[in-house]
Amino acid sequence: MTEYLNQGSKDTRSGFGEALLELGKQNPNVVALCADLTGSLKMDAFAAGFPDRFIQVGIAEANMICIAAGMTIGGKIPFTGTFANFSTGRVYDQIRQSVAYSNKNVKICASHAGLTLGEDGATHQNLEDLGMMKMLPNMTVINPCDFNQTKAATLAIATHPGPVYLRFGRPKWPNFTPPGQPFVIGRAMLLNEGTDVTIFAIGHMVWNALQACKTLEEQGIRAEVINVHTIKPLDEEAILASVTKTGCVVTAEEHMRNGGLGDSIAQLLVRKHPAPVEMVAVNDTFGESGKPEELLKKYGLDVPDIVAAAFRVIARKQ
Repeated sequence: MTEYLNQGSKDTRSGFGEALLELGKQNPNVVALCADLTGSLKMDAFAAGFPDRFIQVGIAEANMICIAAGMTIGGKIPFTGTFANFSTGRVYDQIRQSVAYSNKNVKICASHAGLTLGEDGATHQNLEDLGMMKMLPNMTVINPCDFNQTKAATLAIATHPGPVYLRFGRPKWPNFTPPGQPFVIGRAMLLNEGTDVTIFAIGHMVWNALQACKTLEEQGIRAEVINVHTIKPLDEEAILASVTKTGCVVTAEEHMRNGGLGDSIAQLLVRKHPAPVEMVAVNDTFGESGKPEELLKKYGLDVPDIVAAAFRVIARKQ
C-alpha cells in the first residue's frame, strides 16, 4: 500500500488559524467574526494582525451569522468561528434564512466537532452537524483530515462563491498529507488503490482508515482508501468508479450514522450502483466525557472497528 508518514501530530484548528492569517494578508475583503472563542478557534493571530477586520461578537452566535450575511452585501468575505455545536444547532434558523436561502458568501468555520473533542462531553461533541448542513440548498460542506489539509481547505473556500461549512477539530492528530497540496472542493482524494473493498473516510477517521488498510493488507485484503473531504457536493464519479471496481463499501466518520457521509454514499449507490455498505459511525447516541482515543474505541470508531466492518462487507459481497 501507499505509505503516508505521520509528520507529527497537529490540531486541525491550527491549520484553519494559519490559513486565515494568510488570507488576511492576501485579500483585504476577508474579515473574521468570532463568538467569544478566539483562542480556541486559533483566530487570535488574525485578530492581532487585522483588528479593523475582526469582530468579537461575544456569546451571540445568531447575531454573528446575521452580521456576516450582511457584510457579504458590501463585498466582504466573512469567516465566522465558534464550536461546531454552536455553529449549527444554535443558529440553524439564521443560517437557513439569512445565508443559505439567499446564497450569501459566508464561510461558517466550526471547530471542536465530533467525539474527539473529548473531555467537554456530550453537550459539545456535535455529531449531527454534517447532516444538518448538507440538507441546506446552496451549502457546501467540507471536513478535511489533518492540519495540512485543513489549511489548504481554508485557503480554497475563500475563492469559492457561496456559503460553506468547514468542520475541523480540537485534538492533536497525525498530520500526514503533503504540505501545500492543492485542495479541490468536491474532488475526493484516492489515498490507496485496492480491489477488495473501498473505505471512504472523512476528518480524523481518514488516518484510522489508513491504519486499517495496513492491517487488512497483512491479512490478504487489498483495500482502496478514499478521502471524501467534501460531503457536498459529493464526488459521485470517484465513488462510483471505486465501488464498481471493489464491489463493497465501508464508510468511516466521526458523526452520527444518520445523515452523515455513509448516508450520502448509500443514497448514491441505491440510485446508481447497488452494493453492500457497512457504516463505521456513532449509532444514534450522544457521546460522553473522555479521552479522544478512548471514546473512539467505546463508540466503535477505532481501527479494529474499520477492519471488522471490511470483513463483514466483503462477506456480504460474496
